[in-house]
Amino acid sequence: MTRTTVHLRVTGTAVAAPLLLLSWAAGSAQAHGAPTDPVSRVYACSPSGGSAGTAACKAAIAASGQNFVEWDNLRVAGVDGRDRQVIPDGKLCSGNLPAYKGLDLARTDWPATELTPGARMTMTYASTIAHAGTFKLYLTKPGYDPSKPLKWSDLPTQPFAEVKDPPLTNGAYHFGATLPAGRTGRQMLYTIWQNSSTPDTYYSCSDVVFTAKKDAGTSSKDAGEAGASTASSTPRTSAAPGTAGSTGSPARQTAAATPVAPTTGTAADSTPVASDTSSGSGPSAPLMAGGAAAVLVLTGGAALALRLRRR
Repeated sequence: MTRTTVHLRVTGTAVAAPLLLLSWAAGSAQAHGAPTDPVSRVYACSPSGGSAGTAACKAAIAASGQNFVEWDNLRVAGVDGRDRQVIPDGKLCSGNLPAYKGLDLARTDWPATELTPGARMTMTYASTIAHAGTFKLYLTKPGYDPSKPLKWSDLPTQPFAEVKDPPLTNGAYHFGATLPAGRTGRQMLYTIWQNSSTPDTYYSCSDVVFTAKKDAGTSSKDAGEAGASTASSTPRTSAAPGTAGSTGSPARQTAAATPVAPTTGTAADSTPVASDTSSGSGPSAPLMAGGAAAVLVLTGGAALALRLRRR
């Protein structure tokens, strides 16, 4: 009788544990992406981004009550292009989501990427799951005050670049655009990714600092390729961009839909990536760990049950 009771308990544990872990892992896979170059606030302040220890990120984490492990999950369902009606002023960086409200803090010391006005830039938008959709890039108007909450009136009505369905390559979308001229100092690059394969829309704020124009070929490059950048509280030095894509103009660039391939790019992959943009951390690492743990628990439980039967 005792052996039967132990046998049932072991079997229940062996089956239930992997099911719980696999259920959790499936839930973790529902995250999707954010810009890593120019680095977004949510990624910079995440454990993967490397700037969680800065004053701005510490304040954002404290206000949000989380450390932005889910940097790729800042999304709102059912917006359907009604961004200015659904997302209120002062909540643009968080998408009006309480878990990300610290990203709306009006500060002048957020980790930033150095850019050159009127130059070519390449955006790297890391993604853990591929989706069809359109990226819209906005740059704050001249006179933007970073010490005040970001409002829709700080952004032009039309984006300066719009990119539809770029391929997912090496865990990120890469596409080029020509930045508007006439910007100086600290500005905000605001990105909206409206999915067409899901009802979700993603919002992100990338703090940028404009320096004097050097030549038309310079663009943003944070530290690393395909989102492996490590943000800092000071502007970064710009680097040369990829050469693919439209040269465009500061006006809205529908031609910028031509994606820019990364320097180490391979064929585009539309399947979920198996690793975070920062080698083994982020959403995919616990996903892999959860799967491995499930297999170990299941195997161990089965072996123990078999031994008990042979007694």
